[in-house]
Amino acid sequence: MNRFEHVRSPVRERGQGMTEYLIVVALIAVAAIGTYTLFGQTLRQQTAGLALEVSGQDGGNAITGAQGNATAAQGAAATRKGLENFNAGNH
Repeated sequence: MNRFEHVRSPVRERGQGMTEYLIVVALIAVAAIGTYTLFGQTLRQQTAGLALEVSGQDGGNAITGAQGNATAAQGAAATRKGLENFNAGNH
């Protein structure tokens, strides 16, 4: 074997595997952030309603708010976004 032939080393393969793993983790994180951005307020209000009900209080207002946010999220999901209106309607 001459000095110009590349040798497959376990260190290089481990580095490649780690890079692929990091890319997959980053894609999952981006998807989770997008989902939480779309449904985050709804999830927070549903959780608040559940916590209030479990503690014996009335959680109706929080649950009604969650329903309103779910409707708003459904409308936002149906809106087509492009570069010309990407930031429209964002808070």
